Amino acid sequence: MEFFCGLDVGMDQTAICVVEGKGEVLLEVAVMTDPDAIKGALSPYLGRLRRVGHEAGALSPWLHPELLRLGLPAICLETQHVRAALQAQRNKTDRADALGIAHIMRTGWFRRAHIKTAPCYRLRLLLTHRRNLKRKFLDLENAIRHSLKAFGIRLNRVGRGAFAQAVRDAVAGDALISELIDAMLNARAALWKEYCRLHGLVVKLVAGHELCRRFMQIPGVGPIATLSFMTAIDDPSRFRRSRDVAAYFGLTSRRWQSGTSIDVQGPISKAGDADVRRALYEAASALLTRFKRRDKVKTWGLAVAKRSGHRKAVVAVARKLAVIMHAMWCDGTAYCGDQAVSTADAAAHAQRKDRRLLGALA
Repeated sequence: MEFFCGLDVGMDQTAICVVEGKGEVLLEVAVMTDPDAIKGALSPYLGRLRRVGHEAGALSPWLHPELLRLGLPAICLETQHVRAALQAQRNKTDRADALGIAHIMRTGWFRRAHIKTAPCYRLRLLLTHRRNLKRKFLDLENAIRHSLKAFGIRLNRVGRGAFAQAVRDAVAGDALISELIDAMLNARAALWKEYCRLHGLVVKLVAGHELCRRFMQIPGVGPIATLSFMTAIDDPSRFRRSRDVAAYFGLTSRRWQSGTSIDVQGPISKAGDADVRRALYEAASALLTRFKRRDKVKTWGLAVAKRSGHRKAVVAVARKLAVIMHAMWCDGTAYCGDQAVSTADAAAHAQRKDRRLLGALA
């Protein structure tokens, strides 16, 4: 007889449910969220325990490797798939969720979620904190602009460097408002300083990574898009085909089919990592609008834009960039967007881009 276990992991406690092959419940208990405590609760079943399932969450990067280290057959489950399966339950409790996950393990109707390596999570944390600082910086700047409109002050044509002095000059005649705005401007300056510090660290890491430099040979692809894509994929071998990467990042169309009368192909699914999708979209937009040299992907994208519009063309180019970058990663090849360009010219262009990247660190 084989046993199957479901874990509903919480911050403090984890609900555990063990079922046998026919679905009979053998154990329902709650323990502290600790790998050793979980193994201790499962110790009577370890000899014939086939699968231990837990839903992907904030603690998964720490908990999953620890469970594997202790010898448990742990499987991290895709969140969206588990949520859809558990919606059939009338009541949602930790105990019921653990039971539902145990039955998912028993039936085998699940999708595995990839647990990235520890270095990969560190790089993703850098990107996340950089993005958060930038958003808070823009929130403060927009709040300052909006608050000044009540006094008829409109800062329409002020650049980022001259913004603080322009605001101080505009409110110099009002002591209270000047004091309030000065506090906001000081906070804005501190956020910008720390944001630049993290952005410089991103550029430094990209400049020292051979794969990232190869990705940046693609026009429009910068340090953020490169590092975001690399850390989101982590292991390129988990995709059988390069074109599967586009669907993984939600850049392929949704489809709704029912019988012979309904077959709707909608917009892109927007599944997966939104930051990577956004970075690829920005890279595709830069390739189509800012890159002035000849490029095969750009020519193809402009043809799509002519028949279907600019926005659909940018999405199509972003999808193609994801496929190209994954293929470059697997094959170890370099990018050459124009067959008429010689290998020496392409190498010279890549070296110039590397020098610009390294110059940003000076």
